[in-house]
Order: sequence, then structure tokens, then C-alpha cells
Amino acid sequence: MKLYVGNLPFSVTEEVLKKTFSEFGEVEEANLIVDKFSRRSKGFGFVTFKDEEAAKKAISEMNEKDFEGRPLKVSEAKPMEESDRPRRPPRRDFNQRRY
Repeated sequence: MKLYVGNLPFSVTEEVLKKTFSEFGEVEEANLIVDKFSRRSKGFGFVTFKDEEAAKKAISEMNEKDFEGRPLKVSEAKPMEESDRPRRPPRRDFNQRRY
């Protein structure tokens, strides 16, 4: 079961995230989402548990818990809907200039 973990301090690493949630059960994977240009954390990530019961326990005990001065938002991860993505206008094609 995959969990969404939001409102993380920007100083948190994937290792800290995995260690924090491993007290509830075996963590398969911990991913921290980072900005592709600055490589700085975006303040949220995902934790994947092998056992669904461990994941549910982590949700009940970690949601709204103070973590380094910030209340965590922990819930079951849901797939991103196509309509949730912001639409960008098409890029300008500078090779099609009119003279």
C-alpha cells in the first residue's frame, strides 16, 4: 500500500522518511519529491509498505503528528487524475518565423 506524506520539512531526506515510517512495518520504498532544477524537496513524498495493516496504522498514528515542527498530512496515495494536471499552452515554435 502506498501512502502520501505531505507537509514535510524541506530538510527531510529519503533515508529519514523511510526510517520514520519503518517503525510501523516493513517499508519497501520511500520517495521524496524534489524540484528537477534546484534538487530541493517539494515538501511531500510517498512511502510504500509491504503490509496494508502496517500502512493503515502509520496513517492513523502519523497523520497530523508534529514532525520537526510541522503537522504531517498522511493518507493513502491516489493516482493523479488527468484533469488534475495544469494545462500548459503549446510552446512557441521559433523556426516558423514570418519575414
